[in-house]
Amino acid sequence: MKNSIEERAIELAEYIIESRATVRAAAKKFGISKSTVHKDISERLKASDRNLYLKVKEILEFNKSERHIRGGEATRRKYKG
Repeated sequence: MKNSIEERAIELAEYIIESRATVRAAAKKFGISKSTVHKDISERLKASDRNLYLKVKEILEFNKSERHIRGGEATRRKYKG
């Protein structure tokens, strides 16, 4: 079972890097919770593949810095019509 968890963490990382996806989008694509995505990336991937972890972390930090803009846009669309 441990192999499949580590493989899932690597698949998640590759998906996030390829599509520049958010944690929420990755969770939806793989049918798992956002908490699981975070745990896979921040703990499991960090322990097994440090270089891949650093690439994913960069994308997740960018998404985090931009989330207030996405939230504002969503609210604007909601009330616009």
